[in-house]
Amino acid sequence: VGVFRAAHCVCTDVFAMLRRNARLRKEYLFKKGLEDREAATFEKKRKLTEAMQNNKAIPTELRGEDKRLRKTLDLQDDVTKTQRGSLDDEYAYMGVKDPRVLITTSRDPSSRLQQFLKEMRILFPGAQRMNRGAYVVKDLLELARSHDISDVIIVHEHRGEPDGLIVCHLPFGPTAYFGLSNVVLRHDLPEKPPTVSEANPHLVFHNFTAKMGRRVRTILQALFPPAKQLGNRVITFANNHDTIHFRHHVYERPKGPGGEDNKSKAKHVELTECGPRFIMRLFRVELGAIDMKDVEVEWVLRPYFNRQREALAEPDEEKEEEDGTKTIMR
Repeated sequence: VGVFRAAHCVCTDVFAMLRRNARLRKEYLFKKGLEDREAATFEKKRKLTEAMQNNKAIPTELRGEDKRLRKTLDLQDDVTKTQRGSLDDEYAYMGVKDPRVLITTSRDPSSRLQQFLKEMRILFPGAQRMNRGAYVVKDLLELARSHDISDVIIVHEHRGEPDGLIVCHLPFGPTAYFGLSNVVLRHDLPEKPPTVSEANPHLVFHNFTAKMGRRVRTILQALFPPAKQLGNRVITFANNHDTIHFRHHVYERPKGPGGEDNKSKAKHVELTECGPRFIMRLFRVELGAIDMKDVEVEWVLRPYFNRQREALAEPDEEKEEEDGTKTIMR
């Protein structure tokens, strides 16, 4: 009897989770359809605002409903004057609710990949490390959704060297695929690294100025909770020609008066690298989770084009800041 009761409870929980996922998916599709219907209204508001600012005649297609649009224009503010898309709703609670990150590897990981996974878990405060075992991707994401996990990170390897990183935001995406290179673990650093604190780190994003750059910055920023003002951890993502250099440091202010008003100057702060360090290369962003089929591809790397434009930074700004990026990497 006890076995049948336990099986009944398990089936009930599974059906409840499936109903919840179906409800969330319907809400997401409803918001997507509502966004398409509201796009026409926002376009009319934009044309009316442009005509009023330039002292031009109201377009003929708006003359029948300009009075109604004027009332809505008087009520809008900095938040409601632009349309909020479904992409923004994916990270609506970023900064309000701390993320819950699950980190795992590909199947049958090597000892070096397991060590790299342990160091990656320290980077994300409150993250959970999980042995992959025999889990397939579908079961892995169902387990993560049932435990209210916000993001899943999967690290891949090739012949014992980490070479891939997948960041999947739950429950419905997006999913970013990165390539890893030049991975240096903590014990491989030239100097012995200090003990790593698990305090919330400060984030530095350098040269993410393009539309896709801001998108990638949001995906990476959502993995970390807001930092406290007195924290001494700094994590840097520096972009240079679509190559993201990752660094992890701790800084320490010297004791005693080090400058004006008994505050130490920036040049007196001691910066120590904690590791690990690696280079990331974005090659795909999908509008869905890993287990979803027929998802829309938001962006994909096409390296064999004759003229490949930079995706993460504006070309002009990237050329101007190239020297500054090289200085940071040193």
